[in-house]
Amino acid sequence: MSDYYKALGVTKKSSDKDVKAAFRRLARKHHPDLNPGDEKAEREFKKINEAYEVLSVKENRKNYDRYGDNWKHADRLNSEGGPFTRHASGYGGGGDIFGGDLSDFFGGSSHFSARRAPAVQRLETSVEVSLEEAFAGTIRNVSLTGQGGPRTIEVKIPAGVKTGSTVRISPSKQLQLLIQVTVQPHPRFSRRKDDLHIDVEVPFEVAALGGEAEVSTMTGTVVLTIPAGSGNGRKIRLGGKGMPVLGSSDRRGDLMATVRPTVPDDLNDEQKELITKYRDTRSVPNPSTDGS
Repeated sequence: MSDYYKALGVTKKSSDKDVKAAFRRLARKHHPDLNPGDEKAEREFKKINEAYEVLSVKENRKNYDRYGDNWKHADRLNSEGGPFTRHASGYGGGGDIFGGDLSDFFGGSSHFSARRAPAVQRLETSVEVSLEEAFAGTIRNVSLTGQGGPRTIEVKIPAGVKTGSTVRISPSKQLQLLIQVTVQPHPRFSRRKDDLHIDVEVPFEVAALGGEAEVSTMTGTVVLTIPAGSGNGRKIRLGGKGMPVLGSSDRRGDLMATVRPTVPDDLNDEQKELITKYRDTRSVPNPSTDGS
């Protein structure tokens, strides 16, 4: 027969407060997270956890005191007549009044109680990461306070996380940690799903005549070809230069570069004259299309 009082080092006369204090003291001593790889400590922790689950609930404790290991069957035992169950459970000596094995009474099994798995505790916290950290993945240290006292857990934030992503880890069988991720705004890039967007300023003559311009990506600078006649707002796609797809090791979004032609404010007289001539020639009809 299980002796839950002995497991916690208390007696039947111990108060609920004493039971709780004993459990906390033993839990701190035998918690698996504080005794990694120690199978004996893990067995002890399971034993005291099982004992506390029974003795910490008033009705369960009352039934345990009366029926011992058969406490889970208290309702059925009570409905069958009461007094004989003390003998059946081994309390007060005596034998089985049915003259046989109790397995006949409990449906063919002599194992009257199944250990209930400890409830999983879920804790939530939040972290902020930069876009660079979301791109490459990063590590955060999360502080927790539990039965084993305060401790720090190293959490891996995977590449590709977005604002609103939830990272789930299980530091132990009884604990699940949910980390809500927020990705901070970036001064150059904006993000839409797995694609990144960036404005690329180019001289107005490059936008008009075509040429090249440098553009920043998350992994460095690349040279972008600007087609002739690229007006303000033209988008050029750089495939695979966006954010990693969360959960995929080889997929990425794209980088969308938006052309933003710039107009100089320091033109000299010769440059102004050339632009004036260009403006004036645009107003003269093309001889090949004037209908003559």
